[in-house]
Amino acid sequence: MVPGGQKLNLSGDRYTVDYLLTVDEKKARPLAEHICYEQTVEFPGDLIPDGEIKNQIVGRLESLERIDKKRSVAKISFAVEITGFEFTQFLNNLFGNISILPGIRIINIDIPESLLSISKGPRFGKQGITNILGVNRPLICSALKPLGMSAEQLAEQAYQFAAGGIDLIKDDHGICNQAFSPFKERVVKCSEAVKKANQKYGTKTLYLPNISGPAKMIRDWASIAKESGVGGLLISPGLIGIDTMKSIAEDDLINLPIMAHPAFNGTYVVSESNGISHGVLYGLLMRLAGADMTVFPNFGGRFSFSRDECLDIASGCRRPLQGIKPTLPAPGGGMTTDRLPEIIDTYGKDFVLLIGGGLHRHSDNIKRNTENFREMVDKI
Repeated sequence: MVPGGQKLNLSGDRYTVDYLLTVDEKKARPLAEHICYEQTVEFPGDLIPDGEIKNQIVGRLESLERIDKKRSVAKISFAVEITGFEFTQFLNNLFGNISILPGIRIINIDIPESLLSISKGPRFGKQGITNILGVNRPLICSALKPLGMSAEQLAEQAYQFAAGGIDLIKDDHGICNQAFSPFKERVVKCSEAVKKANQKYGTKTLYLPNISGPAKMIRDWASIAKESGVGGLLISPGLIGIDTMKSIAEDDLINLPIMAHPAFNGTYVVSESNGISHGVLYGLLMRLAGADMTVFPNFGGRFSFSRDECLDIASGCRRPLQGIKPTLPAPGGGMTTDRLPEIIDTYGKDFVLLIGGGLHRHSDNIKRNTENFREMVDKI
């Protein structure tokens, strides 16, 4: 038995997580109570005597609402102090050991102001990015493709995009440090190409290279990109770690906008009964981890996200959070220019429209294709 009567001097502030439990009705309450212990003390409840550990440290089941015979929502609160006010421990408390169990899905998190100190949020956010670009409309973005092109070829493609007036150019997430396009060579050449086009055509295009490489190289690559004059960085937090992205976003020496890519994070959201909801993962958590823009598959493209799931992401990007700037949703994945009215009707004007292969399909002239796309958006 462990001691239970010591004074912990807790504030009383708690954050609340809504867990969707896809289990038989009789199993819902035992599972919810198991989460309370598993995500905190990870210790048998009958061995913990009455006191602050049992009453405050152990998760508290605030409510359990049945949706149908197979689904219930457990609202569980946790003392803010158990996070140690560290982002990684916050993630662990949310979905540590229970991520291994079937039938548990995070669908919402309510965070008090006292816990928001774990995050600075986006450095630039929606307003900062649009101020840099000097626009008041949806932003347009494309990716350097395909994998296998040389640094020179990618730089020429970047030049054409910038000449056509695109707002953002990102590396495709599969382009990193391959022998046919080494990181430093590619970043320097693409950055120079974009600067040249901006100067010639009066555009303000930002280039965002992918720095999602080996842990020992990430900060060096971010520094190389910064020195090369890039406009931002592309990071896949599922590959390098969400807290690593957060550390780059908060680094005053780097001081660049961050675009988060969803690679390797898909299994969290694709099951309706397990993992983390779209809005929490791609919206709220990416925002707390400092992403100024968050990429996700738009509905109706080559992936399976629904319109409601995409709206959930947009909500996570925009919901009021004290002191935390909004993140720009960046839907993509098989998008075409003819869907622009539908997409704007869904997201409004505060988002990034990511079109990759679709901008190549109209003709071989990337500059002209981009100009036409830009004209469509400018008329909104």
